[in-house]
Amino acid sequence: MQVKKILVPIDFSENSSKILQYAIFVTKQFDAGLEALFVAQTFHDYSEFFEPHMPVIQFEEELVASAREKMTFFLEENGDVSVPCAGKVMVGDVAETILEYAVESQTDLIIMGTHGYKGLEKVLFGSIAGKIVKMSPCPVLTINPYR
Repeated sequence: MQVKKILVPIDFSENSSKILQYAIFVTKQFDAGLEALFVAQTFHDYSEFFEPHMPVIQFEEELVASAREKMTFFLEENGDVSVPCAGKVMVGDVAETILEYAVESQTDLIIMGTHGYKGLEKVLFGSIAGKIVKMSPCPVLTINPYR
C-alpha cells in the first residue's frame, strides 16, 4: 500500500497540536501530502430543542468564517514549513463529514486523536474517533494524546 494523502481531523482542542505533530511526522515518513480538516457540527439536528437567536444559516456562515481564520492561525502556529498542510473547514455531522471527505479526497490514511473535547461535548456528540475507525474507507491511526 502506498500512502500519498493523509487527512488529520482536528477540533482545535488543546490536543489538536499534538495530533498534528504526529501527523507531520508520519507524513514525512511516507513523503505524502497532508490536509487538516475541521468540521463544524451542524445545528439543524438540534433545532427542535432550542430556538436560536439568529437564523441557523447565518450562525453557520459566521462559524465557518471564524473556523477558517482559526485554521489559518492554527497551521501557522503548529505546522512545519517542510511539510505543507492544507486546511479545510466544512459543516455537517462531524463523523459522517470526515468519512465522506476521506472518500471524496481519496485519502490513504486518517490520523486522529482518541480524545478531543471532554464533558458535555463528548456526551452530546459521542465518540467521533470510534465511528471513524469502524466505518473508514482507509486505515486510521489513532493517537492517545495523553501518552
